[in-house]
Amino acid sequence: MLKMAAEGGGKEMNEIKSQFSTREGAYKLLTHSEYSRPNRVPFNSQGSNPVRVSFVNVNDQSGNGERICFNVGRELYFYIYKSVRKAADLSKPIDKRIYKGTQPTCHDFNHLTATAESVSLLVGFSAGQVQLIDPIKKETSKLFNEERLIDKSRVTCVKWVPGSESLFLVAHSSGSMYLYNVEHTCGTTAPHYQLLKQGESYSVHTCKSKSTRNPLLKWTVGEGALNEFSFSPDGKFLACASQDGFLRVFNFDAVELHGTMKSYFGGLLCVCWSPDGKYIVSGGEDDLVTVWCFADCRVIARGHGHKSWVSVVAFDHYTTSVEESEPMEFSGSDEDFQEQMHSGRERANSTQSRLSKRNSTDSRPVSVTYRFGSVGQDTQLCLWDLTEDILFPHLPLSRTRTHTNVMNASGSDGSSSLPAPLPRSNSLPHSAANSKSAVTDNPIAAGVSKFATLSLHDRKERHPDKDHKRNHSMGHISSKSSDKLNLLTKTKTDPAKTLGTQLCPRMEDVPLLEPLICKKIAHERLTVLIFLEDCIVTACQEGFICTWARPGKVVSLLMSENNIRKTIILHNKNIIAYICLVHF
Repeated sequence: MLKMAAEGGGKEMNEIKSQFSTREGAYKLLTHSEYSRPNRVPFNSQGSNPVRVSFVNVNDQSGNGERICFNVGRELYFYIYKSVRKAADLSKPIDKRIYKGTQPTCHDFNHLTATAESVSLLVGFSAGQVQLIDPIKKETSKLFNEERLIDKSRVTCVKWVPGSESLFLVAHSSGSMYLYNVEHTCGTTAPHYQLLKQGESYSVHTCKSKSTRNPLLKWTVGEGALNEFSFSPDGKFLACASQDGFLRVFNFDAVELHGTMKSYFGGLLCVCWSPDGKYIVSGGEDDLVTVWCFADCRVIARGHGHKSWVSVVAFDHYTTSVEESEPMEFSGSDEDFQEQMHSGRERANSTQSRLSKRNSTDSRPVSVTYRFGSVGQDTQLCLWDLTEDILFPHLPLSRTRTHTNVMNASGSDGSSSLPAPLPRSNSLPHSAANSKSAVTDNPIAAGVSKFATLSLHDRKERHPDKDHKRNHSMGHISSKSSDKLNLLTKTKTDPAKTLGTQLCPRMEDVPLLEPLICKKIAHERLTVLIFLEDCIVTACQEGFICTWARPGKVVSLLMSENNIRKTIILHNKNIIAYICLVHF
């Protein structure tokens, strides 16, 4: 861990900020839009799982279509989310659940099936189970891994497979991932597996059963916990952040490893994709954010601003910008890509569409800037810009850091409260010590599994039961032999041997970013960072979910509230005048 700032740095360093400024303007904390447990008492977070937040838009006619779900300790809440428009009413949750013997750890809405009358919410638990609930109808549909026969370890991440109404993926602290279908049962006995595919530090097994049952697939990835995974915008690739410090990116349909990256040291805790799927940002126990290029399978930059572990990274689709140029495809078609974007996010759609159409022959487009953010256990929010000089380093770069506009508190001598500088260079390596790692996958017969041929559109339209039966045409491998293969694929990688290679470049071999802003915004460690159209949402382990209005949004809110007040006053005056006229 990088050294913490020295004590006695003054009150300014430890002061919790309620606003900050970037080139777009001022972001302001809306205290009336804070969500928490109804009693608003800070939660004693010792020994509890991280607070998580999920959003879904049900597109109701009232204009308040946004819904929010968050977990605090043993409790799970579901509210109407009023964003910057109105104050939060914590006395009226749509649904509230308190669990005994286990705690919610993560959750995810199915955006395809969500309506004003019904939503499908997956909830993962510390004891390993996954629950499917409908918080609008207040129903519990199904419980998966109920007897913990599939995996007994904590659920670290759960997500619906993009484009599917029934498939979902679950990661555990055991290092395994499981693909489920909501229509299938989990069986009354422990599953037996047969090998489908294996490669460098991963293996994939199908469930060996006479009838189709859950899980459909078991992925074993790396060593230690699989902390988070994230699907690419087109839904075809899967990025996994593991406790062994490796980022592994898979072709999800083909069940193949696309590329890997190693943290500077320690485990990776979080991962996210750029809106066009060209870049992946990860964060973890090295206190750094690392930017990885999908096409080149290499680290192109690191960011240094946090003073402790980075818990969440996320791209801001609404601030990422690019000027128009000739069409270019990313890792998937524009049609597939646009199907994944929310219909109500017009500004984000516009940005992402333009990002996906950059001309592949242009080594340096006119202007492109990706905005992403990170939060960490140091209670700080950092915003970063990924700009042309990092993305297209064909022109000489200056020896100064890429971003020096750090909005953090500075002393009179110009000193900053950021951690001490790390060795750096603004020139990218022209040759790597190691070429791209070869994938040692065993070839399998074409058409054996639907996951090797099924497109995003097919996943949405075709019936999963019929397709999955093809998984059982594999040669019979006993569960014991598959376990041995499983152990063989978990080959250890010596961290000392990866440092200085393309997997993990030295600090001086890649550009070092500094954050645009780096602000302390909470008392406890931060666990949530979500970019919405009108605001930024953060949450800390005390159970407070905060809304930060984007520049200009607070003014419009105040104006609309003033207009409402004027209308009410005028209406009341008219009523009084009418009563007086009738009475006299």
